[in-house]
Amino acid sequence: MEVLQQLGFNPILFVAQIINFLIILFILKKILYKPLLDLLKKREDEIKKGLKDKEDAEVLLLKTQEKETQILKSANEKAKKILSDANDEAIKIRIKAEEQALRESEKILDQARRTIEQEEKEAEERLTRKIGALSLSLLQKSLVGVFGENEQNQILKKATKELERKRLL
Repeated sequence: MEVLQQLGFNPILFVAQIINFLIILFILKKILYKPLLDLLKKREDEIKKGLKDKEDAEVLLLKTQEKETQILKSANEKAKKILSDANDEAIKIRIKAEEQALRESEKILDQARRTIEQEEKEAEERLTRKIGALSLSLLQKSLVGVFGENEQNQILKKATKELERKRLL
């Protein structure tokens, strides 16, 4: 013990320092560590939610693309049926009057092409608007918790203008 005292070791001071250290450790744990962990947990949950929303949007986009494919397939089937009907009609009419049959088949084919073009254009426009709206929605959900409300609004306004400029909304 004398050796420790000669080295400047004071047991009372040492115990006081241990108590001070434990008090500071307790205070830091209550004031800093727990809120910091809570903040990190909240941020992790928000990121997980953002990723889930992204996956949901991707699934919705795939479903929309499948629906577009079905619409185009249906339009093609209708066009094939119209063409088939036009050909049957043309054969019957050609027996009576070849010139009349030629004019009728051309008229039916033109109508079928216009119908197909119109349906494809409408399907593409609907899909484009849906993709634009989904993109804007995904952006809005992704910005929550990352930027302040004013920054979010500015980014969303800018994205909306850009989507409108590109005619995606």
